[in-house]
Amino acid sequence: MKIGIMGAGHIGKTLVRRLSAAGHDVKVANSRGPDTIAADVLDSGGRAVSAAEVVVDVDVVILSVPLARIPGLAPLIARLPASAVVIDTSNYYPHRDGRIDAIEAGQVESLWVAERLGRPIVKAWNSIGSDSFARKEKPQGAVGRIALSVAADRETDRTVGLALVEDTGFDAFDAGTLAESWRQQPGAPCYCTDLAREELPAALATADAARLPRRRDLAVAVIQERVGDGKTNPDAEFGVRLSRALYM
Repeated sequence: MKIGIMGAGHIGKTLVRRLSAAGHDVKVANSRGPDTIAADVLDSGGRAVSAAEVVVDVDVVILSVPLARIPGLAPLIARLPASAVVIDTSNYYPHRDGRIDAIEAGQVESLWVAERLGRPIVKAWNSIGSDSFARKEKPQGAVGRIALSVAADRETDRTVGLALVEDTGFDAFDAGTLAESWRQQPGAPCYCTDLAREELPAALATADAARLPRRRDLAVAVIQERVGDGKTNPDAEFGVRLSRALYM
């Protein structure tokens, strides 16, 4: 498939490498220009392009940017044909994104994103820590392969999202509609807990929407105290232990 990725940060850079290695035609852009994308991000065949170019002649666009930046991408996304699949990997963190009243009042994050973009989306790759994503991929059928939730409203979007998650080295799990995707938001039992396919259904089913924000904010406070700079993500071992202790 022809895939454009907006963002080459913690998750975006691994998406570029994995999807390129899987045989997809991948181009990537960020807000600072193609010359600022590190060469190692492109070592599997991805191409660095401008933000305007990343949405040209593609089947899929993956948004891997902070949630607060997504409304600013709406003009670019509007250039896509209706048949193109848009996948969002973002999560709402008030300390980074600023307070978003609609989400604070209970709107599902992916529905807020879909409204801002004016089109359906897929929610995927948002429920795994960046270090686990970079290091814990396994081939299909391998014991202990991590499963990731995929939510979408359109069947064609869902099919593409599930297939691409598999291509990045993880079991793809159909988590239903965007309205139910709050079950994979920060603070939920499946969020950054690196669960296998057989464990994921129960984690999704036991999620408690009212408890997610407090659990999310507790995790942020612990990580900031440990790391200190507000930008560095925790390593997989610490991050998974913390998430399992707080969310499950």
